[in-house]
Amino acid sequence: VQLVESGGGLVQPGGSLRLSCAASGFTFSVSAMAWARQAPGKGLEWVADIYSDSSTYYATSSVKGRFTISRDNAKNMVYLQMDSLKPEDTAIYYCARARGRRGQGTQVTVSS
Repeated sequence: VQLVESGGGLVQPGGSLRLSCAASGFTFSVSAMAWARQAPGKGLEWVADIYSDSSTYYATSSVKGRFTISRDNAKNMVYLQMDSLKPEDTAIYYCARARGRRGQGTQVTVSS
């Protein structure tokens, strides 16, 4: 299982970022995928899940209506579109297979 996240960076409050995760080493199309984040000094927080049928679940109420998880089974990719970003969204964001194995993460910093 290999998961490689990309797309993080520094963005101003109210801005947008799109995170990408390239998956390999397993049958992606039948796997649930998820995004989690870890803010400085805090524990891991699950953000969103997407299932093999592309149904979604947003585990963190604070991101509902601002974040959108999606997947492309043809490319073995999962995405997290993040809009209306807030400073409290600052964290390392991880892609995970079925809330298990995670990638190395990508840093998202929301600051003016």
